[in-house]
Amino acid sequence: MWEVMFWPIVACVLLPWLLVYLGIHVVQRGIIFIDIAMAQMASLGICVAVLFRLDSERPATFAIALAFTLVGSAIFSFTGKRESKVPQEAVIGIAYVVAAAAAVLLLSRAAEGDEEIKNMLVGNILLVTPGDVWKCFGLFILVGVFHFAFRKRFLVVSFDREAAYRQGWSVRFWDFLFYASFGVVVTSFVRIAGVLLIFTYLIVPAVCGISLAASLRNRLLIGWLLSLLGGIAGLFLSFYSDLPSGAAIVCVFGAVLILASIVGAIRTRQSRVATR
Repeated sequence: MWEVMFWPIVACVLLPWLLVYLGIHVVQRGIIFIDIAMAQMASLGICVAVLFRLDSERPATFAIALAFTLVGSAIFSFTGKRESKVPQEAVIGIAYVVAAAAAVLLLSRAAEGDEEIKNMLVGNILLVTPGDVWKCFGLFILVGVFHFAFRKRFLVVSFDREAAYRQGWSVRFWDFLFYASFGVVVTSFVRIAGVLLIFTYLIVPAVCGISLAASLRNRLLIGWLLSLLGGIAGLFLSFYSDLPSGAAIVCVFGAVLILASIVGAIRTRQSRVATR
């Protein structure tokens, strides 16, 4: 068993930390579906590579997928206006639907199209290799260092956008940098986990952290802990029940979110009673 489970467990330990951090930014910005749209764009790039019979592990495949996410970064940073008649979530939703439809059209021309569609959605983290883990972790470290270096700018743009405008910052420029670095993370992880698991890792732990804590530090700690427990629990559920790994982890995270919501509601009610 441990020969099969070791590297998937390592992936669940080493990789979620940056996803949780970025997820808190995404939730705070109110653009919840940006991650699934970016992941779908990365998947569309991979579909283009598949159509040209490029191996998924080749640097050219990663470059094509990253190029698609950078296009998405430019679109989303441009449409994120201070005042707009069209909500940015609408643009994000349209981008996701078009990218998903284009991926299906492209894969309909590939002999292994049905299998690629399944991998695109739920992936198979049980098949992750040591090379996949370390390459992804290395990219995450680089992106993490980049975000740490400019953390004050990113935090202000995400948590107090009006203050960034008042200080005369080029908010669109910082949005593009955020989305571009976000795209690097998504592109490197989508080949391992699939679109649905990326969305889950980014949003569910962040929402749980926000529901249970007030400070950013505590939200991160709670999100990291729940992502670790949920990912490993989902892996074992998948292994022992012979279920698709990505779908099993997503469902476990769904249960974690329900429990966290109940705990958060109880704590809120107790605090209200205590203040009366």
